[in-house]
Amino acid sequence: MPDNLPHTSGAVSDLEKNRALLDWLRWQAGQTEPHVRELGIQQAQDQARCERARAEMAWKIQPQRSSSTALLHRVGCATYPDQVGLIFREDALVALAEPDIEPCEVCRPQTGLLS
Repeated sequence: MPDNLPHTSGAVSDLEKNRALLDWLRWQAGQTEPHVRELGIQQAQDQARCERARAEMAWKIQPQRSSSTALLHRVGCATYPDQVGLIFREDALVALAEPDIEPCEVCRPQTGLLS
């Protein structure tokens, strides 16, 4: 048989093999892409939860005013919305022990801090 004629012996050609492989890879990609999107969404949600949890573990001190004492607040307390000078657990415990700093009666920062 001359070399320039196509093979007709029933064997699968390299072109057909690669087309089949390409079809299968496209199918695999179609199956995998939604899963990758789901995992990305889940990871973003997990990161947001971790950031919220970490933020909830912060406190802030409202400085003393002329006629009031300084107050310790949870970071999310709306009665003192300032987000400057956040402190963490150890410093919040020290602040609660200070005689001139009182816990906020609205957000109750000592809850969970002293246990």
